[in-house]
Amino acid sequence: MQYHGPCTRNLLFLHPWFQVSILFSGFRGLQNTKRGSYWPAKEIHFQATHSMPPEKIEIFKSMESWAEKNLLKHLKPVEKSWQPQDFLPRADSEGFYEQVEELRERAKELPDDYFVVLAGDMITEEALPTYQTALNTLDGVRDETGASLSPWAVWNRGWTAEENRHGDLLNKYLYLSGRVDMRQIEKTIQYLIGCGMDFKCENNPYNFFIYTSFQERATFISHGNTARLARRYGDNKLAHICGTIAADEKRHEIAYTMIVEKLFEIDPDTTVLALADMMRKKIVMPALLIYDGQDDNLFDNYSAVAQKLGVYTAKDYAENIEFLVGRWNVEGLTGLSGEGRRAQDFVCRLPARIRRLEERAQEKANKAPAIRFSWIRY
Repeated sequence: MQYHGPCTRNLLFLHPWFQVSILFSGFRGLQNTKRGSYWPAKEIHFQATHSMPPEKIEIFKSMESWAEKNLLKHLKPVEKSWQPQDFLPRADSEGFYEQVEELRERAKELPDDYFVVLAGDMITEEALPTYQTALNTLDGVRDETGASLSPWAVWNRGWTAEENRHGDLLNKYLYLSGRVDMRQIEKTIQYLIGCGMDFKCENNPYNFFIYTSFQERATFISHGNTARLARRYGDNKLAHICGTIAADEKRHEIAYTMIVEKLFEIDPDTTVLALADMMRKKIVMPALLIYDGQDDNLFDNYSAVAQKLGVYTAKDYAENIEFLVGRWNVEGLTGLSGEGRRAQDFVCRLPARIRRLEERAQEKANKAPAIRFSWIRY
């Protein structure tokens, strides 16, 4: 059996799901009859597990009352939450077919590349089972029973429930638009969930909450930019959809950055070391292993379109680092160990280093040849 996936190369991850340069020593076309099509088509190098000392678990246990008071308020009650049906034609209404036709007419005005990014965003959102699984590997904050009443577990499930609506809404919109090949998209989702993702967080909530702070801010920016572009092309209803999802991501960003801010207050040395560790490993996309059954370079090609359209760029990534380093006042930390001070210096210098890559990344995206994606009906 032959295994396919994005080819190995040193590249710049520009979309919110794959935000900066990282070198993979992956493999392609591996023959192994013992492996099935869900085996990732890249080697996973960062599978260290349970790196957090046991005494640090107690810090998260001691934060439960804080989490209940400060974290859970960022989840909206279900009865006050929007649902995908609020934005889509109602199948039980007399004007359903007319509403669908109007949606399809508006969709005709959007360029193919826009639908590449929108489809990629939706596919990544639909791989939500992988992300909840990752949350439930974290030492000290996992949902131990599947229905635990620990504030950390309630947050994990509530966050997942809110995020689940994003994929549902974009999936239904794309289906109704008639602009995409839904079967190819559905295959891509199945591949992606089956392959999973290594977030390089080592079951360590210090690392993972830093990761989610970056990811939520990045997705807020990305969905905000897809909203802006939809409005530019005259589809105000799609702009409203993307803007509503962006607002959710912003609320989640606030929650995750609050957790990290609290960790800096309680345990600054460990937290700044975790931040430097994640920055050295690079923040990689949850959908790094995206594959549609045809394109070995799907990941690379998708990232180039996102950069070219300005949906999420190297500039955005640098600004995200700058914003969060400022938000957490990393430069002002005192009382650190020698190792902590070195980590602090590395992190504070990083945005300037990333910015030097911006022009090169945009130039590379502009020169990239036009690629036909299996998701799009050309």
